[in-house]
Amino acid sequence: MIWVIGIGGSLGAAVRFILGNMISTGTQKVKPFPVGTWIINITGSFLLGFITQLYLSNHISEWLWFFGGVGFCGAYTTFSTFGNEAITLIQSNKIKLATIYVVTSIMVGVISATIGFYIWV
Repeated sequence: MIWVIGIGGSLGAAVRFILGNMISTGTQKVKPFPVGTWIINITGSFLLGFITQLYLSNHISEWLWFFGGVGFCGAYTTFSTFGNEAITLIQSNKIKLATIYVVTSIMVGVISATIGFYIWV
């Protein structure tokens, strides 16, 4: 299974990199808010919620769960970048923006995962 997770993770990391660059290029004028990471983490939360429901309801196999849920979503979403960007905003004395970033990332991420989880039911 480690190879399945690794392949999924490789694809997730590549998609995150490409999508992050596309979003950052399109939003450079609005750079203070980390839009790319925010969108990637929200869509990744939704996708992981959806894949989790499929796996728990036996609609996908274990190898597909490891590939998509553990590998792809694990590498596609990025908690380390989220944390780094939050700290960078705080260090830049953008406390309000950092607070909005952290709170909306967590709240909207959990809501997105919940929607993804229940959309199949």
